Amino acid sequence: MNSSFLRTSDSQPSDSTSMRNQATPRNDLELLDAYSQAVIHVVECISPAVIHVEGEAGRGGSGSGFLISNDGLAITNHHVTGGRTTFKARTADGDRIEARLVGADPANDMALLKLSASDLPYSELGASEKLRVGQLVVAIGSPLGLQSTVSSGLVSALGRSIRSVDGRLVENIIQHSAPINPGNSGGPLVDSRGLVVGVNTAIIAMAQGLCFAIPGNTVRWVVNEIVNHGRVRRRHLGIVAATCRIPREAMVRFDLFSESCVEIVDVDPDGEAQKHGLESGDLIVEINDRIVSNVDDIHRLLSASPDDLPITLTLIRRNRKHSIEIT
Repeated sequence: MNSSFLRTSDSQPSDSTSMRNQATPRNDLELLDAYSQAVIHVVECISPAVIHVEGEAGRGGSGSGFLISNDGLAITNHHVTGGRTTFKARTADGDRIEARLVGADPANDMALLKLSASDLPYSELGASEKLRVGQLVVAIGSPLGLQSTVSSGLVSALGRSIRSVDGRLVENIIQHSAPINPGNSGGPLVDSRGLVVGVNTAIIAMAQGLCFAIPGNTVRWVVNEIVNHGRVRRRHLGIVAATCRIPREAMVRFDLFSESCVEIVDVDPDGEAQKHGLESGDLIVEINDRIVSNVDDIHRLLSASPDDLPITLTLIRRNRKHSIEIT
């Protein structure tokens, strides 16, 4: 019995075991090929619409961008424009086309350009709200000036927040792991269907795989605002403000649910706050019955409020609670 057991252990694998071992590499190759085919499809769809953006005569920095219409409208980051109004756009075919700034939204780090050409290949904006964590995404751009560079990764997280160059909080940011570098800024983040779901905007220095993109829905809103109104419309109170703590007795007296609020430090003499009687020292605790705990809350609530509707500020002034409507 023992010798029989030894013979079985030393014998060659059965046919079924051999077949399983042979099947594993083939399955791996098939999976790899499917992944590769998805990336190749994206690149073939989008690459012709991706551009390299730089200042006239090479002045200033450079970055990436992508066309969103056949008549030359293109998206890039606001920080790529560097305060300039004229640019050179280099296409995937190597053509150099003059471009000008149509409008910008520093708060979302977005800029809209117009190339002096027509009948250009362009990309389509997808619905970023349909993204799922773990989904394949592809980044295309000009990292370190190397045009038409492709990298792939996954959606790592959704709903992140980062600071724009003007200090405003940009929300609903896409975090992904498709490697990007300086020069990728303004380039598209694309899903497996070839739809642009984001605009690459930032990386975390000294980290790996921490990359961020502005969601496609925000991009669509910014473009519509600039095209239809010439600028991105946002309500501005015309105040200088800072976050401050609310004394415990004031929380109890006025039935407040937050330990902090926003104090008005200064008022613009030509702003809406001045016109409606807001004063330095006022403590803003609510806007439209929504709690205000910090300056970011004010930006968020004002951005969500249409220009043509009044907003109601609830504030504390000299130990009394007031409501002021701003039209």
